[in-house]
Amino acid sequence: MTSEKLVSMANQIGRFFVSQGTDQAAHGTADHIRQFWDPRMRAGILEHLAAGGAGLDPHVRQAIEMLRDQQAA
Repeated sequence: MTSEKLVSMANQIGRFFVSQGTDQAAHGTADHIRQFWDPRMRAGILEHLAAGGAGLDPHVRQAIEMLRDQQAA
């Protein structure tokens, strides 16, 4: 799957969680991606973040950073 498609999907998920409150947007987005995305998709979005993360909405970037940090721990 292309980085552009992963970014589009992540931002779409993020927009849903923003509707539930900005405080929960990053956490909800990270939880959704962790639970429902295939490991290859998660790896792809993490690679995209490592390459600069172009196109990610701010709270989605935060969510992907959370996933990255959890993986490193």
